[in-house]
Amino acid sequence: MSTDIATNTTNTTNTRVASSRSAAGEYLTFILGDESYGIEILKVQEIRGYDAVTQIANTPDFIKGVVNLRGKIVPIVDLRIKFHLGKVEYDEFTVVIILNLGGRVVGIVVDGVSDVMALKEEQIRDVPSLVTSIDTKYIVGLATVEEQMLIWWILNN
Repeated sequence: MSTDIATNTTNTTNTRVASSRSAAGEYLTFILGDESYGIEILKVQEIRGYDAVTQIANTPDFIKGVVNLRGKIVPIVDLRIKFHLGKVEYDEFTVVIILNLGGRVVGIVVDGVSDVMALKEEQIRDVPSLVTSIDTKYIVGLATVEEQMLIWWILNN
C-alpha cells in the first residue's frame, strides 16, 4: 500500500470545482481536532471503536498498523497525525472509520463521529484560492450547515 491514502485524488482546481458542484448527497461527519469534516457516506463500510493494531516496521508515523477485519488485512491511518493536528490522545470517543476506496479497504482514525448529513448543492462552496499555504489536496469544498463550517473531504476512486 502506498503511504498516501489518497493516491488517486486529483489535485487540479477544475476537478475540485466540478466535484463540488455535483456533490449533493449524504456525508458522514467526523471530528479531527477542533474541526468537522465530511466524507461521502457511500465510501463508509463501517465504524468501529479504536482497538489494538499490529504495527508494521518502517512505515510512516501516521500508519498505525493493520487489523484483521473478517479475514481481510486493513491498514489503519491516523488522520490526526497525517494532518499534523497536534497531540494525539486515544479515548472512548476515538473511532476508526472503515472506508472502501475503489475496492481498497482502509481504516482512518478520527476523534469522533458526529452525524450523517444531507448536503445540498447550494450549501457547498469551493476551497478559497487564498488557501495556498496548506496542502488542500484532500479538501474538495466547504459547506455551511446551521452556522457551522464543515470541511468537505473527498477521496476519489
